[in-house]
Amino acid sequence: MAAEADEKLAGTLSDPFAMREEAPRRQVGLRMTVIARLQRNNFDRKVAALNVTRSQWAMIAIVARYPGSTQRTIAEYLEMSEASAGRLIDRLCADGLLERRDRRDDRRARAVYLTDQARPLLDQLGAIAAESEQKMFTGFTDEEVETLLSYMTRIYENVSRG
Repeated sequence: MAAEADEKLAGTLSDPFAMREEAPRRQVGLRMTVIARLQRNNFDRKVAALNVTRSQWAMIAIVARYPGSTQRTIAEYLEMSEASAGRLIDRLCADGLLERRDRRDDRRARAVYLTDQARPLLDQLGAIAAESEQKMFTGFTDEEVETLLSYMTRIYENVSRG
């Protein structure tokens, strides 16, 4: 009996999802949390050689996706305070990766853009992301990924409503 318990515990340590007594909804929630952490850690490890932090690459990616956004909008995308976003933008501007420009439509607001110096870094980050996505979705068809995306979108909408 004790040997069975030890075997079950050993299986749990190597596979955090081995406890099949958990309800499927609980298992899905746990797996999403663990997968997100693993993905972040793997990506962080791969980008460490580029001397860029998670916050920095997230900022660069958002500015690349939404060029000309204001600091406030960028902070909302990244779900961080406007002051924190401002400090990060300032740092990346000092590093020559971002630049602030005056806006014609609002003299008080400044738009944020990538610089030409950021493009090679963005390309490297994109290649690392593509490699990570390829690994994550090995064995999935495009149709399965689309179905998963629709499920994840529904979950996101449910959770984001508070």
